Amino acid sequence: MLRLIENWIRSSINETMDKALTRIVKDQYIENLSEMIPTSNKVGPINLMEIAMRASQGLPVARPLGSPLHFSPWDKILFNPVHLYRFPTPENVGINTSVTIGHRARKPLTLSIPVMVAAMSFGGALSKRAKIALAKAESIVGTATNSGEAGLLEEEREAAQLFIGQYNRGGWMNTPEKYKRLDAIEIQLGQGAQGSTPQRTAVKNIGEDFRDVFDLKEGEAAQIHSRLPGVNTQDDFIQLVRRLRDETGVPIGLKIAATHHLEKELQIAVEAEVDFVTLDGAEGGTHGGAPTLQDDVGLPTLFAITRAAEFFARKGVMRDINLLATGGLVTPGQMLKAIALGADGVYIGTAAVMALVSDQMVEALPFEPPTSLVVYTGKMTDQLDVDRAAFNLVRYLNACVHEMELVAVTLGKTALTDLSKSDLCTLDPFISKATGIQLGYVSPENQQQFFEETRPLFDNMAEEYKETQNEGMPLH
Repeated sequence: MLRLIENWIRSSINETMDKALTRIVKDQYIENLSEMIPTSNKVGPINLMEIAMRASQGLPVARPLGSPLHFSPWDKILFNPVHLYRFPTPENVGINTSVTIGHRARKPLTLSIPVMVAAMSFGGALSKRAKIALAKAESIVGTATNSGEAGLLEEEREAAQLFIGQYNRGGWMNTPEKYKRLDAIEIQLGQGAQGSTPQRTAVKNIGEDFRDVFDLKEGEAAQIHSRLPGVNTQDDFIQLVRRLRDETGVPIGLKIAATHHLEKELQIAVEAEVDFVTLDGAEGGTHGGAPTLQDDVGLPTLFAITRAAEFFARKGVMRDINLLATGGLVTPGQMLKAIALGADGVYIGTAAVMALVSDQMVEALPFEPPTSLVVYTGKMTDQLDVDRAAFNLVRYLNACVHEMELVAVTLGKTALTDLSKSDLCTLDPFISKATGIQLGYVSPENQQQFFEETRPLFDNMAEEYKETQNEGMPLH
């Protein structure tokens, strides 16, 4: 009987394939299903899908988890292991993974590991169960989670041992009774996936628990403004930092989307004497942002970190202002390279969410996406097992940090904070010129000679740049 069924299935598949191939061969291109192949190749499958969504909805597409583009070429950077020049770390020596944020603050924030969960808000992004799971996991491993642009969710505050809250453009964390309960305050002026664009959560997506946490009236939408209310001048920002520091004593930080105007933005942060700066690269994720903001706006994380670290070094504030990096960091290697380039700690968003649902996504697939288990408007949020999800993230973080420790051992280091640019080399001369990482093709002694011999190539680029600038200058 089984043999009969097998033969019938094989025969049906064979007949179907024969008909399909015959049509592909004989039909004109314009009537041919295979026409989708060159069309898809021309515009890309993601663009093709989003063209159809725009045509259907007439509104910006709300793409979750940020840009699929990889702007930061982490794969062109490698670590330099040691053997005799400097000896590897003995295996009986532990690697210090802790980091302290806000050395100048009355109440500095010390983390056991340099990896934190990124700002993903309750309601605007994630469900209550997901936020509690993230907070539980972070507490177990001794690091911090972040409120995102939201009010104070009591259950999250209780579950989080170390809690960074965002003083946000919606104003929902901006009262003393809320921000005085935080372990660090991150003043949120923008994010990698959306720049400083305003955002709005429609009333239909706001439940009763959302309204309670955000102090919204029934029928009121949640509006995030392009500017922080009350901050319309650089001095307003400086005064806000000083007031929050005096009132709370916890580290006060600034979060912005990484931008080519970076040094000008950071100069204001230095003048305000912030305790930390969080840079969200163009690869940063969000619960649902317009593809144009995600794909075409901002500066990649890798270059933002490098420029910021160099700027702080020039200003002599590297010990005073911690640099936190976020945006597209999904592997331990990428996180560790960010630290070697000057970040004191990193935030992870998409990777944390995927770790959270790793063994539970089978509950959603194949009829719903895995995110339906964790986003506030997801259809299956009540099915997320909070404790299981938390331990998934704990195991993921432990694995990531252990892999970082292995790299530290082969570099001959005893603390992750000891990593620096000298522990890296790159296979790309342009990345080498831009970041100051030595080029792996030639020995350290021959770096200068290599670049002197290839100077015409870079001079030509400089001339092209000058011409571009001149073309852009006003005529009068």
